[in-house]
Amino acid sequence: MARVLLLIPSRTYRTHDFMEAASRLGIEVVVGSEHRSALAKLMEDRQLRLDFHDVERSTQRILASARGHPLNAVVAVDDTGTLLAASAAEALGLAHNPVDAVEAARDKARMRQRFQAARLLTPGFRTVDPDEDPAAVAALVHFPCVVKPLDLSGSQGVVKADDADSFPGVLTRVRSIVAACQRDGVRPDVLVEDFIAGDEVAVEALLRGGELDLLAIFDKPDPLNGPFFEETIYVTPSRLTIEHQAEIRETTARAARALGLTDGPIHAELRINDRGIWMLELAARSIGGLCSRTLRFGSGISLEELILRHAAGLPMPAHDREQRAAGVMMLPIPADGRLKVVAGQEEARQVPGVDGLVITIPPGEQLVPLPEGDRYLGFMFARADSPAAVEAALRQAHAELRIVTDG
Repeated sequence: MARVLLLIPSRTYRTHDFMEAASRLGIEVVVGSEHRSALAKLMEDRQLRLDFHDVERSTQRILASARGHPLNAVVAVDDTGTLLAASAAEALGLAHNPVDAVEAARDKARMRQRFQAARLLTPGFRTVDPDEDPAAVAALVHFPCVVKPLDLSGSQGVVKADDADSFPGVLTRVRSIVAACQRDGVRPDVLVEDFIAGDEVAVEALLRGGELDLLAIFDKPDPLNGPFFEETIYVTPSRLTIEHQAEIRETTARAARALGLTDGPIHAELRINDRGIWMLELAARSIGGLCSRTLRFGSGISLEELILRHAAGLPMPAHDREQRAAGVMMLPIPADGRLKVVAGQEEARQVPGVDGLVITIPPGEQLVPLPEGDRYLGFMFARADSPAAVEAALRQAHAELRIVTDG
């Protein structure tokens, strides 16, 4: 039986889907997490308490555990664990991404440098340290621009500045968000990059021995033009031309090579305009939240099953994506307030094509919208005979929801 260490941060939506996939495949799971998880009683001695930020010490803990109980793979379910997964797999002699490549994928400035060196179309950028004067920086950048943290995800802290007058306020706001998220009060640099207009897509793929296995291209039909960049609807298959899709695949493969990634899932964001295909970001992980539930391969195989099969060296069956169109809506948080109820859920579920709705924030919790927030209200899923029908179902169902707060 294959034995896999799953690195599961305490704040993730993905525990259930990975555990279910492991169960279907007959894989023995060891859970690595920052805290003793709700799975503790079920896992018995198959749980490691790890600090994902202290990679060296946590790698040693994993090595010590594996001496008595060997592992076949180390898999990070979210971005937080990718660096530790690479370090531990390297120490254990297992298939892995190079540590340096994962570090570059998690640092947006280093990522940009490698994309530029590979002659990919990517935004011009500069880093801004905590002591630089905003007005002085404003004189050096092009507008409109985007100010963002170097290592946060999910569009948290990402804000567009249209001109020099608005730039100081935007930079101050992003610096505050970054400072609130840092350990031990560290305030790292932020990134200022050119805003690239155009349609945005997401790519889901698996790297196998350095070769890109494209799994899906998602269209993002809602424009992402700022001032914030809250993602909402993803729909696949893409409605772009076959030629554009081929170019997106090739650009993603070049970006992965530029970073030095060779093994495991990747999730990429690209923009398309009259100048070509722009590489925005590429992460050494699979799609976040519950969005993977849109994807089914072969005879009903989940994305998590594909990831675990590849990691554990199990046979990889045919895995073309299902024929029907599918999509997800990441339900946005419209305003601050303490959640009382999300009304209209039953009406939303009755919309033809909708096949799932999960509210992930329980009543009584404080809602914090982007750019300060780092969560969505939930996820809604749809399937239909065409991407247009999927998009229409998601929009119609979302119109049925009413968010009631105390705030």
